[in-house]
Amino acid sequence: MRKVEGNIVDVYNREIYPGEILISEEGKIEKIVRNKQTYDCYICPPFIDAHVHIESSMLLPKEFSRLIVTKGTVGIVNDPHEIANVLGEEGIEFMRKNAEEANVKMFFSVPSCVPATPFDAAGGIISAEGVEKLVKTKTFVALSEMMDVPGVLKGDKEVKRKLEIAKENHLKIDGHAPGVRGEDLKNYIAAGITTDHECTTLEEAVEKIERGMKIMIREGSAAKNFEALHPLIRLYPQQIMFCTDDAHPDEIKEKGHIDRIVRMAIEKGYDLFDVLKAASVNTIKHYHLSIGSLKENDTADFVIVKDLKNFQIIATYINGIEKYNFKNSELKGTENRKQDYFVLNRFCHEYLSKKEIQYTLNKGDMPVIQVSDGSLWTEKRVIKNQNDKINFEADTQNDILKIVYINRYRNGKPQIAFIKGVGLKEGAFGSSISHDSHNILAIGCTDEDLMECINEIIRLKGGLVVKNERGLFSLPLPVAGIMSDQTADKVIRNYKELNQELSKSGVTLSSPFMTLAFMSLIVIPELKIGEQGLFDYSQFSFIREKENWNL
Repeated sequence: MRKVEGNIVDVYNREIYPGEILISEEGKIEKIVRNKQTYDCYICPPFIDAHVHIESSMLLPKEFSRLIVTKGTVGIVNDPHEIANVLGEEGIEFMRKNAEEANVKMFFSVPSCVPATPFDAAGGIISAEGVEKLVKTKTFVALSEMMDVPGVLKGDKEVKRKLEIAKENHLKIDGHAPGVRGEDLKNYIAAGITTDHECTTLEEAVEKIERGMKIMIREGSAAKNFEALHPLIRLYPQQIMFCTDDAHPDEIKEKGHIDRIVRMAIEKGYDLFDVLKAASVNTIKHYHLSIGSLKENDTADFVIVKDLKNFQIIATYINGIEKYNFKNSELKGTENRKQDYFVLNRFCHEYLSKKEIQYTLNKGDMPVIQVSDGSLWTEKRVIKNQNDKINFEADTQNDILKIVYINRYRNGKPQIAFIKGVGLKEGAFGSSISHDSHNILAIGCTDEDLMECINEIIRLKGGLVVKNERGLFSLPLPVAGIMSDQTADKVIRNYKELNQELSKSGVTLSSPFMTLAFMSLIVIPELKIGEQGLFDYSQFSFIREKENWNL
């Protein structure tokens, strides 16, 4: 029998008392004993990320776990649809196998939309038959975010079958319904969808909760919705969960994970017990996760913090074993063996010539993607082009840049559009991380810089690249073109170097690569770039089919 002592934070009885936790050899809480000792630490329920894509950290699952366990995260609900879009079922199996060596409890949901829409071109496909095959393994806790809202509302046969499979197997169904309201929302929820993490306004979130949904308050690297949604903690404490969705490793290391959202909520003055339920218990209950919540007979999963304001993590316990202690806080990990992943990629595009990304504009209206820092939503802007029959590269004075989309799975023609709000003054940057199909996206000031940037991504068969007057900088991503085989610390150092170079080149976005990655996610409003050019979410079609614009 082992013993852990401290001030115990009991979220069920809403009280804090000094005591000791007696842990059995099997890693369960055998008894919680009150005492009259004085302690300078607090034992809290474990932090859980209700919805995350590990691949967005650019780390393999076991390396990701080494990072988040230092932040008190004990469990995550992971949606592996990023690697599924590259490699299909093979990619999901790779993630699950790698996760077996993780330091935290990793639960998986079955990707529901691979590719995200019929308009996308991915490397992998997960059909309804594939969903059923995966579900039958009994190793998944949910059907992950159903992004095909039109498919749900129109009763698409394939979408309907995926939802039926989830319900037949008693799996929760996660939603993805940005801006969906009214009758459409009612019908979307009626299909069995139980959560949403895409709310950007309080009004939208309240409507969804009142219609029966659970809402995840997301604070990731590109999408930051806490400021808009935090009143839900007081209004609907039982119906909310916390998630990061997509977070880069430098931000997790420096600012935190779920513990960061907890701190933000406490700073706003919200009730401690309500906050901790959103960070832990609500997610455990919703997905029926095998994670303890600081009760007798539960598995001994909990975090020890220095105080209930800053939530500095002293230790993280999982199944009664101390997985992290602040006294030995260095991120430890070993590089992954090459044979573990060398076949896990699909990258077929040949090198580009500059001519292939030249674009002749006619005089008149020019549609532009307007980005906003901290949001995945974009706006439609129409700018008057005064020149006629010219190869338009960029107008840096007015912050109008060229954006290029290239399908990496076949040797196709680049798609070209224009973007505003990035701030780049010289050079180019690009990535093979682009949601959700993970094709190549690049933004630049000149065709020469764009060409060099894109060709370096092709040479690496995946990575993040910056080209500027100081040279060519890169972070290789050999695993499926979206993840590194390096340790978290090495990835963080490399990634920060790229961001520093972008800052020197004028970029004003707080997370430029994460923002770039979402410029091809056409299931989020309002204007994005994809396989056939610009995509209008409100019409759910490519612009060239609807508007008389110069594209």
